[in-house]
Amino acid sequence: MKPGRPAYSYARVVLFALLMLFPTQLLAAVRVGQPAPNFKVITTSGQPVSMDNYRGYVLAIDFFTTWCPPCKASIPHLVEMNRKYGKQGLQILGQSMDEDGERAVKAFIGEYHINYPVALASEQIQVDYGIVSVPVMYVIDKKGKVAAVYRGFSDEIGRSMENLVKKLLAEN
Repeated sequence: MKPGRPAYSYARVVLFALLMLFPTQLLAAVRVGQPAPNFKVITTSGQPVSMDNYRGYVLAIDFFTTWCPPCKASIPHLVEMNRKYGKQGLQILGQSMDEDGERAVKAFIGEYHINYPVALASEQIQVDYGIVSVPVMYVIDKKGKVAAVYRGFSDEIGRSMENLVKKLLAEN
């Protein structure tokens, strides 16, 4: 065994433990309270959108794939939130990370009755937002700052996200 090998192994174990304890804080490229990274995408319906389109709105960006079970579980919640709060200023943007292309994503949109725009997330967007797993949902306030990052999906996450959205919509 090489000198220093046990210390290296110990450091890897500690780093792994820290990642498990604080995954959101350590993995996110952008932190809560920071401005959301700008982006420019074309939705599956052909509309160009960027972060600038959402200034003055509360924005939820959902990074997902069509094959991911927790992603599929989050979609009905996002559809319902869009229905309930869309006229009050909530905007939702799906960002698919599928490698199968737009055709598979369009079929998924139809199957899940998605009522908000969806685009294919570029590699740059994935890097800028620190996406390493899905689903990840960023909630961005009316001023363009990240208010929360939700990794994974559960009923508890859904309730927390909805409560935050209601609070942000009430702010000037």
